[in-house]
Amino acid sequence: MLLPDDFKASSKIKVNNHLFNRENLPSHFKFKEYCPQVFRNLLERFGVDDQDYQVSLTRSPPRWAGSGHRLLLSADRTLVLKELSSEDVADVHGLLSHYHQYVVQCHGQTLLPRFLGMYRVSVDSEDTYLLVMRNLFSHRLPVHRKYDLKGSLVDREASDKEKGKELPTLKDVDFLNKNEKVFVEEEQQREFMEKLKRDVEFLVQQKLMDYSLLLGIHEVERGEQEEEEELEEEEPGGGDEGGLGGPYGTSPEGLGGLLNSYRPLGPGEFDPCVDVYALRGAEGAPRREVYFMGLIDVLTQYDARKKAAHAAKTVKHGAGAEISTVHPEQYAKRFLDFITNIFA
Repeated sequence: MLLPDDFKASSKIKVNNHLFNRENLPSHFKFKEYCPQVFRNLLERFGVDDQDYQVSLTRSPPRWAGSGHRLLLSADRTLVLKELSSEDVADVHGLLSHYHQYVVQCHGQTLLPRFLGMYRVSVDSEDTYLLVMRNLFSHRLPVHRKYDLKGSLVDREASDKEKGKELPTLKDVDFLNKNEKVFVEEEQQREFMEKLKRDVEFLVQQKLMDYSLLLGIHEVERGEQEEEEELEEEEPGGGDEGGLGGPYGTSPEGLGGLLNSYRPLGPGEFDPCVDVYALRGAEGAPRREVYFMGLIDVLTQYDARKKAAHAAKTVKHGAGAEISTVHPEQYAKRFLDFITNIFA
């Protein structure tokens, strides 16, 4: 059972003059883990084995996940590490007890980010803060189209520079202009919207806003074709792909390694225990697709800065404009209205 002090606790390690891997690691650094008992409990609530988590996080160095956002992706692509400011760390601390209570109440069934750990790494008196979450997208099915949806139409179109990228993050106006739709079975849609409404109600209670629904779309036929092309390019008998999720005797294999216990997955197939945000496309849809949908950027409080931004945008665009900086209740209603209509 967690105690109030667990939400304020931390553990620290200080390393001086170590000689291991000196080419890549600093010889002096400090490492701080925030609220370790709370995050271990969250791992359990989300059905994540602690050893698998440690392996996914630390066995191989993470890599930067695109430019612009301070995001790292674990080597097995199951975890996202988001770089935070010290103010963000304070926001997470302020939210954590409410978040934990909510995860307990909903039995871990949520579209909110799945927070699994928070750390500070100090090298040469420079602090880096990291929040670790489950990757919303699949670790094995590539995303071919993605959208960041807020339910606002003002300043919600991707820039020409963004659209020029190999995988641009498109926005609400782009979604409407492309006549994009999500094709899932009615029962899946109903369950998804029930979960989303419950999550958004929690965010309103915490006076949080400016969150988005991140939507990633995997095109099954395109993915199958890409996989065949990759196999043709590989040398015969080339072994596994860099050892990701490969067998390691009796040691844990990381979160993606769960798949090794089951039959091989075919095109567009996924394990819902691993790809926790995935929804299968409906039978009879125009294209075979898999969708990954969850909430992101949930730490913005409706504080004095947001109120000032709301006033400024109202002056610029008019009181009735679909601006993003409205108060949490308005934001939630408009967000849910928009997301309800993304389905075919």
